[in-house]
Amino acid sequence: MDAAALAPEFPAGLDWLNTTAPLRMSQLLGRVTALAFVNGGSAWCNQTLVDLDHLRNRHPDRLNVVAVNVPRFDHEREPRRAGKRFARHRFEFPVAHDADWALWQHYGIEAWPTVVLLDARGRVRERFVGDGQLREIDAAISRLQAEGAPRALNAERIEMRRGGEPQLPLCFPVGLALSGNYLYVADSGHHRVLECDLSGRVLRQFGSGGSGFIDGPMELAAFNRPQGLAIERDTLYIADTGNHAVRRVQLRSGDIDTVVGAGRPGTPTEGPVADPRMVALDQPRAVAASLAASSLFIATAGDNRVWRFDLGTREIALVAGSGELAVTDGVGTQAAFAEPASLATVQQAVYVCDAAGSAIRSANARSGQVTTLVGADAWTHGNADGARTEARLQQPQAIALDQTSPVLWIADSGNDCLRALRLGGGEVTTVPLPQRLHAPCGLAAADGVVWIADTDAHAVLRHDTRDGSLKHVPIGE
Repeated sequence: MDAAALAPEFPAGLDWLNTTAPLRMSQLLGRVTALAFVNGGSAWCNQTLVDLDHLRNRHPDRLNVVAVNVPRFDHEREPRRAGKRFARHRFEFPVAHDADWALWQHYGIEAWPTVVLLDARGRVRERFVGDGQLREIDAAISRLQAEGAPRALNAERIEMRRGGEPQLPLCFPVGLALSGNYLYVADSGHHRVLECDLSGRVLRQFGSGGSGFIDGPMELAAFNRPQGLAIERDTLYIADTGNHAVRRVQLRSGDIDTVVGAGRPGTPTEGPVADPRMVALDQPRAVAASLAASSLFIATAGDNRVWRFDLGTREIALVAGSGELAVTDGVGTQAAFAEPASLATVQQAVYVCDAAGSAIRSANARSGQVTTLVGADAWTHGNADGARTEARLQQPQAIALDQTSPVLWIADSGNDCLRALRLGGGEVTTVPLPQRLHAPCGLAAADGVVWIADTDAHAVLRHDTRDGSLKHVPIGE
């Protein structure tokens, strides 16, 4: 579409996920509009929307933001599931669901994310493809605002739908971790981590429950959408995704501090770290601890890499990943991941759940050699059991190892099921459960029991592998 052409009207087939009525282009006149074509499951896209929300707050009454969600996976075509994705972030701007790629085609979009800027008269002026362009978009918005426009070209307000998710004890739980008789839950939507007994009784809450980036006592500290958890002895490590940091809870005292992370996205420089709070990470989604090696492994979904942070020397080093979003085997930077979302370790093996690649990978912590166990490429997905080379997953979000069993458990979020990969060349199987899961994004396993964060149902479930039972864990109820 040529610049300065009048923006086409929104197609009638769009589903508006959080407005009381379908939007019309006329409602956007009088302000600059950032029209963001995104995929709700993409780390890059979510960061772009966070950036645009920041700009919207910087330019009150002068900037509209409208997100258009375009599916990448089969399961993402369903409006209800798309709505859940965006409800996790609670964006206060309109979100449309373009299940049939109609608006995407009208604008000639070719990649996620793409931000199209419309001037106050509704004309297409500029477009930005890819993430990490906050400053450039901000400058372009300021230029278009400086052109001026007739005020109040349209008086009809955009009405946002209120309500949304039910008020429950958990809100989009993600990460899980086990330590003896304690279960830890990353209650992501409430920006906190809970310590529970195995019956679900909440013993302690880490984090105030409000979004923020604050170290200190557990009642005053703050997280921003915490996700992956890992525990070693008396320390709980937390992938604080929204803060682009790894945090730590000293379980004896409950005090919380930052292991590494500056609160902004970026790619760190390898080597010794003088100030851990000055190291930029890009959406860390998972952590795994190796106490024997005094190391912490970190999966950063925003730059498709796996890092090692030495807790003793405070050095950060790349395990593997070129930064490209792909499913490519190789050593170190010759390999590529596709949004690594979960980690599990045993000895020198670091198992990686590649969400966007619908793949399970293995990285050698010492050599950096990456091998694909399940999956083909960043665009191949499905729902098939069988040999590793033939099995297919759809946007898996979590993996877990039970140290007493040679099985890697997989939360196959796109297919709403629990899968099992027998290590050592075994097959992938679907675990028969008495009910369907709801986009599970967290797992923990020990002593023949798999704990499941049934994320979109705001629940935690307990699956006993010996008798096949699946029970609701009444956390905080």
